[in-house]
Amino acid sequence: MTTSPQEEAQAQEQEQPQGHPQRWLILGVICLAQLTVLLDNTVLNVAIPSLTDELGASTADIQWMINAYSLVQSGLLLTAGSAADRYGRKKMLAAGLVLFGTGSLWAAFAQSSTQLIAARAGMGIGGALLMTTTLAVVVQIFDDTERVKAIGLWSTINSLGFAAGPLLGGFMLDHFWWGSIFLINIPVALIGLTAVIKLVPESKNPQGDRPDLLGALLSTTGMASVVYAIISGPEHGWTSAQVLVAAAVGLLLLGAFALWELHIPYPMLDMHFFRNQRFIGAVAGAILVAFGLGGSLFLLTQHLQFVLGYEPLEAGLRLAPLAVTVVALNLTGVGAKLHAKLGTPATIAAGMSLLAGGLAVIALLGGDDYNGMLAGLVIMGAGIALAMPAMANAIMSAIPPEKAGVGAGINGTLAEFGNGLGVAVLGAVLNARFAALIPVAAASLPAALASAESAGERARIMDAFSSGLETSQLVGAVAVLLGGLLAAELLRRAVGVPPRH
Repeated sequence: MTTSPQEEAQAQEQEQPQGHPQRWLILGVICLAQLTVLLDNTVLNVAIPSLTDELGASTADIQWMINAYSLVQSGLLLTAGSAADRYGRKKMLAAGLVLFGTGSLWAAFAQSSTQLIAARAGMGIGGALLMTTTLAVVVQIFDDTERVKAIGLWSTINSLGFAAGPLLGGFMLDHFWWGSIFLINIPVALIGLTAVIKLVPESKNPQGDRPDLLGALLSTTGMASVVYAIISGPEHGWTSAQVLVAAAVGLLLLGAFALWELHIPYPMLDMHFFRNQRFIGAVAGAILVAFGLGGSLFLLTQHLQFVLGYEPLEAGLRLAPLAVTVVALNLTGVGAKLHAKLGTPATIAAGMSLLAGGLAVIALLGGDDYNGMLAGLVIMGAGIALAMPAMANAIMSAIPPEKAGVGAGINGTLAEFGNGLGVAVLGAVLNARFAALIPVAAASLPAALASAESAGERARIMDAFSSGLETSQLVGAVAVLLGGLLAAELLRRAVGVPPRH
């Protein structure tokens, strides 16, 4: 009995994960590429004082430098994932490394806030191509017996990237100028590109959907408009025409995106996934854990430098316990063992509760004492180590395997959007609280301190900033706790629905 070429190709693709002799080396290569992308979500945080001084950046400028990267990336992840499924994941990895390296070079030598924001947006395009392929390749090259372990290591790198950015950025700023935090991406991109070309096998779905360019445009511009409204609220007033128009336009564009996806034969986001409670629960949890982590790191790096007076490297080192806790729990298998014992819903509930508890501890005990902050960082790390791998598994299990690229795109989109939203919302809460306590016409804390006419006024400004940080952390803690409990309940209700393998 003969088989068709298509059946032979499918059989070969099924056998490849079990027999590929270099799958763990390949995992290391794609994790290196992913780590670089994720580092750039938080590496800029410790450079905030330098950028404020050297580029004259306002608080809104700083937020856009951070959000331009995450919003462009999150808007394009779904399209990039669809393209990877259709045209080849190896091709997307290589193209992403080239674009990411080029954007990093531009960012390193930016001469103004506008140039840096544009360069960060360009890096977001390359990051989108990279992020969609890492998890999809993991799913393709590992069989069922090794996939859980591989995804656990992938999740460790995912968490490490967010937490290690301030440490790496602090080291570079302690020895070089602020642009050096981008130059370090270039050799990594070159090494990664060489390794991808030589090691990573090509995989794709010939029947994959073609890219949804209009959907990408609608989702990217819609999210950008909503976040712009959040960032501009404290400065222009929440009821001002500028803020209300931006919010309304953003919501309309996102609504149009949803309608467009429902009525085309090749949606980059199949809206019918939202009928799956497992998928909805994982989506809610993924956004909220990234919201809490991204927003809190944005605030903590400012607290350590502006309030407690640490240098950039010292600030990065004092955030390291968060990353160390995540790595320790995942590499020792503690997180995987608890997941197997508790199940997905309970693991996510426990992880999100720990993350919220860590944020609350930092808000209440870490204002003037690093020991309180240290305890909160360790608790946060334990929560992330539990919640993030469980949610990645939940999302991928709700997506058909032939849509691995789209599934990875959805997972990455949620993380990027949650991170950007956390920076915007918690930053807006900080600014609103600060402005309410100290009605000074200044765009940032350094500017407000520079305008102070006495030591007493400087002390009041610092106290107001600390109060704003505390309020922001508590808001983040409540949001993460409620979101985690909601996600766990949705997943608990869906536990009887078999996952799609």
